[in-house]
Parts: sequence; C-alpha cells; structure tokens
Amino acid sequence: MSAPTLWCVVPAAGRGARVGGDCPKQYLPLAGRPLIAHTLERLAAHPRIGGLLVTLAVADAHWSGIGTLNGKPVLTAIGGAERSDSVLAGIDALPASVGAGDFVLVHDAARPCVRLADIGKLIELAGAADGGLLGAPLRDTLKRANAAGRSELTEPRDLRWRAFTPQMFRRAQLAAALREAARRGVNVSDEAMAMELAGFAPLLVEGAEDNIKVTTAADFALAEFLLSRTA
Repeated sequence: MSAPTLWCVVPAAGRGARVGGDCPKQYLPLAGRPLIAHTLERLAAHPRIGGLLVTLAVADAHWSGIGTLNGKPVLTAIGGAERSDSVLAGIDALPASVGAGDFVLVHDAARPCVRLADIGKLIELAGAADGGLLGAPLRDTLKRANAAGRSELTEPRDLRWRAFTPQMFRRAQLAAALREAARRGVNVSDEAMAMELAGFAPLLVEGAEDNIKVTTAADFALAEFLLSRTA
C-alpha cells in the first residue's frame, strides 16, 4: 500500500517590498523564469505531494494560470493582508477530500531551493510527531543591537534554530491555531508560532541550510546558483 499524498499550501499574496519595484517578488525572474515557478515545480516533483493550493492577491495580474504540474492539480484561492491570513485561506480552500486530521504542508513561495530529500524527511519525522517544521540550528554568534546599531550583548545560541519551510500540521489543528492567534491580535510569523501559542511543541527537523528564502535582490543570484546544484 502506497503512502498517502499530502496537499501543500503556498502563500503568494504578498509583494516582497524589500526587493523593490512594482512586480511582486514571487514573479520576478530567476534563471529566466518566475521565482514561484521554480518553487512550485520543486514541490510538485516530490512523490508525497499530491496537490498545490496557491493563495494569490486580489486581481493578481501576474499569475500564469497553471492548472497542473507533474500531473498534480494546482488550485488557487484569494489570500489576505498577512501571511497567516493567506495560509488560513488556503487551508479553508483545500478540497473536501483533505480531512480535518490529515496533514497539510505550508511552504514559502520564495523558497525555491528546498531539497526533495528534506521534504521527505519532514513528512516522515513530523508525521510521527504530530507536526513539525524544517529548520537548522543557529551556528553563528548572535548579537543583540541597541538603538544606535551597536552590539551590546552576545546572546546564547544553544537550543536556538532558524525556521524554514515546509511546515506540516494537521488541517483542523492548524486552522484553529491561526484563527485563535488572529482573535488574540497576534500576527504570527509562521505556522509553528501559531501552533506554539495553541500549546503544541512542533518537532524541529534539521534540513539543508541552502533552503534560503529569497528576500533581497542579492538573494536572486545565490538562488540561481543553488538551483543549478540541488534537487
């Protein structure tokens, strides 16, 4: 009996203001094609991912209208003002075949270099632990700056991780956690934060540190280099 497939929600309603320009970051060219195209193709290439749900801005004129990738459905929904709003909209728009207790992945549109092996590792380990996320232990020395931009304290790095995506949680639990965070007025920065606020302790699954989030103009050149070397 083959392992069940999972749906992946990809929030893509933001503008990526730190890159600059009029075109949303996820549609800027990377190796000659839109950034989001690389991300979606990487996700669709994994055998355990059975479908993609992309959340878009209202009147998004840049979306190419992709309907399938690698024989897998690509659906869309309208996202919201914040990432958490878009993720919740995507979860709500998933097909009825995705049950309340089924796991759902969430992945940043701007992380095109995620490794297929890491996705598989997350699905295996977080699935056995009732949810988790990819990340990496903090290895650099961590400084706390003052208002003048001067280092005033060296923070301990023990037990501190950088959080990546995908993140994977059960559909109903994640939706409830996101709704509760919104009700409390907390703007959560990722799905794991919402789950933590709801009393869960998501499993941290170590993945490759080249799973970068393309955030600045300089990141595009690095991502292009990494895409030529990873799968």
